[in-house]
Amino acid sequence: ILYQATAEAVVSTQSTGELIQGYLESEQDPSCKRNAFIMLIHTDQQRALVHLQSCIDEIGSFDDILQLVIVELIYKVCQAKPTERAKFIRTVYNLLSSNSASVRYEAAGTLVTLSSTPTAVRAAAKCYVDLVVHESDNNVKLVVLDKLVKLQADHCNDLALQQELSMDVLRILGSTDIEVRQKTLDFLMCLISLRNVKDVVSLLKKEVIRTYSEIDKDQSTKTYQQLLVKALHQCGVHFPLTAEIVVPVLMDFLSESNEKAAESVLEFIREAVARFENLQPSIIEKLLISLPAVKSISVLHAGLWILGEYCTTKTQILALIEVIAKCVGALPIVDTEIRESTLLWKGEGEFKMASNQSRVTVDGTYATQSALATTIASSDEIPQLRKFLLAGEFFLGAALATSLTKITLRMPAASGALGQNKLNAQCMLILTSIIHLGRSSLPKRPISDDDVDWLSLCIRVINDRSPLLVDIFTRACRSSLQHMIGTFLRMELTETKKTLIRTDVDALINFSHLVNVNDNKAVDELELSLLQATEGTKKKESDMSTTALSKVYQLTGFSDPVYAEAYINVNQYDIVLDVLIVNQTPDTLQNLTLELATLGDLKLVDKASPITLAGNDFCNSKVQVKVASTETGIIFGNIVYDITGVSGDRSCVVLNDIHIDIMDYIVPSHCSDSEFRKMWAEFEWENKVAIQTNLVDMSTYLSHLLTCTNMACLTPDQALHGDCGFLAANLYAKSVFGEDALANVSVEQDAESRVLTGHIRIRAKSQGMALSLGDKITICQKKEQDA
Repeated sequence: ILYQATAEAVVSTQSTGELIQGYLESEQDPSCKRNAFIMLIHTDQQRALVHLQSCIDEIGSFDDILQLVIVELIYKVCQAKPTERAKFIRTVYNLLSSNSASVRYEAAGTLVTLSSTPTAVRAAAKCYVDLVVHESDNNVKLVVLDKLVKLQADHCNDLALQQELSMDVLRILGSTDIEVRQKTLDFLMCLISLRNVKDVVSLLKKEVIRTYSEIDKDQSTKTYQQLLVKALHQCGVHFPLTAEIVVPVLMDFLSESNEKAAESVLEFIREAVARFENLQPSIIEKLLISLPAVKSISVLHAGLWILGEYCTTKTQILALIEVIAKCVGALPIVDTEIRESTLLWKGEGEFKMASNQSRVTVDGTYATQSALATTIASSDEIPQLRKFLLAGEFFLGAALATSLTKITLRMPAASGALGQNKLNAQCMLILTSIIHLGRSSLPKRPISDDDVDWLSLCIRVINDRSPLLVDIFTRACRSSLQHMIGTFLRMELTETKKTLIRTDVDALINFSHLVNVNDNKAVDELELSLLQATEGTKKKESDMSTTALSKVYQLTGFSDPVYAEAYINVNQYDIVLDVLIVNQTPDTLQNLTLELATLGDLKLVDKASPITLAGNDFCNSKVQVKVASTETGIIFGNIVYDITGVSGDRSCVVLNDIHIDIMDYIVPSHCSDSEFRKMWAEFEWENKVAIQTNLVDMSTYLSHLLTCTNMACLTPDQALHGDCGFLAANLYAKSVFGEDALANVSVEQDAESRVLTGHIRIRAKSQGMALSLGDKITICQKKEQDA
């Protein structure tokens, strides 16, 4: 109150400053001292600096609310007068050890603003890491991690900082929140270099072994395992020297029940065995040992392909045949299963006499009852590959046929005709047994015609050895794999180059010591961050349809007695309706009330109060609405009022509906192909939209669709190039509420009319999300056709 009075009245600033300074020296209450110091800053900043320097050694004992004000004062003073920085750096250093987490956070941010020396940057980074480790709120952890990422990006050339940070950041993995762990691992991958990669891999290896040894694993632990596998995968690929350490650790995951982690391991093994020839023998040996214990169909499928492609020596081929024979079981499969089910062959089961039991008969006499029991092998003793085949998974049998065909064609000639014929006969017996099993009634699902054709082709290739097919099996498959891996590496290199910050040769260089103190263009980071926190991040748009005028909705007609229009201000979870109400009559309207209601996941926070509006007058009324999801919401209602001097029912003006745009809550995002396929299979709500457009270029239509839906294209540019008359792409976006939206675009162009046809399939976890995106696409297509 005193500060407001001095701002309005003509009072001597000097006398006010003396009064407040004396008050600060005698006051003991922290809140009062904080408020008085804020007033002194605004009325007499120079006197506030004098007071701060007089008690600079006692700042560590001040209350946290006063320390925050001191940090803000230091930041503002050093922004205005860069020459004063040296006086306060020591003070900011001392505040890094404050008991308050908020003070340490602000002090670290201020320190890197005042000084860019390696010592200051490392101290701020260490403070940020300590905050993440010791803070219990996961949202705070994520915010501080963002600060760490920005700090590393600003000092990416400081290798010593990166090495020190990498070791400190590993402490954050002790958090239980999976989002914090994922962000930490992503940040850690940016810090790895030749200096610290061995230490990082060693600690990640220990973390993997710890999670592997846990008995009861929840979904969060399994996801964390997958993230660790991906991190080690990146380390092994980008730093080949560490591959020898990474491979043995990851191979243990092949027998894990966590299918996603095992698939990630197989992806790394496939890339490692193709790129690093010196690791091939050890990888093949470890994979042969792990194959019988694999529990996942997809992992077993990939493992068989790798072994069939890279087992080239006689020893490896014979070892693979032995492992496959062990996994398939006794042959032929059908005859063996029939004998087991009918208990006809010797040694099938163990016969034993149950213990005798005395029973009472109907006539009251005693009798002894004996039973003959048999013990049959449980399903757990059935080999895993045989179990999958009995379950009807014959696509796995087709993969097995490919591997067997490759190793028979690669069998060295030194083994002799007898050894070659024995290997061919053994492989043919396995394949014919699978075909016979598929056509019998034993499996849960019969074999498909495609699988039968492929198995028959493999048998024919083993027997005939056509030069063309031999070349395809022995050379073309490996060439395709190497081409695919090379394409992925080039794509990754392209993405890395895109993220590099480049500066034009004629760009201006700003020297902070030469900046004018009164220059209004100087950016105040404190005010900028506060503005972003209160108003949100605004999109940069140049289209007239996305400006402020597009957010004005006319609610009534121009001839209605009361005219109303609303401006909608969307800020993530809140919508503020600023409604302009105009009385177009000469009468005074009493008890004029704006009555609103909502449909969808919208909730009115408050209701407008009744007002009295004079003739030809206007007023503004604000209503706040909470948003819970990205489903399309509708706001509707009416305006009711009484006319002065007129008796009867209240007058009512019905308002037009306001449809909330879903695009305000959707942002482009990215995910891996495996994550996209997993979500596509899990999401149950699908919306199929037909393509109707006047555009004749498929790439232009895809760009138009991405602009309309705020989605990101996951399909690489290399796959979209070319002119074949077809285009297929996967799109992905995420809402501010954490909801995922998937889309698959399939476009076909007629060769003669050049008209685009096809469909857009949208999948989401909620029905509203899928329908809303489909409606948005339909509206965009209609506008484009009408244009």
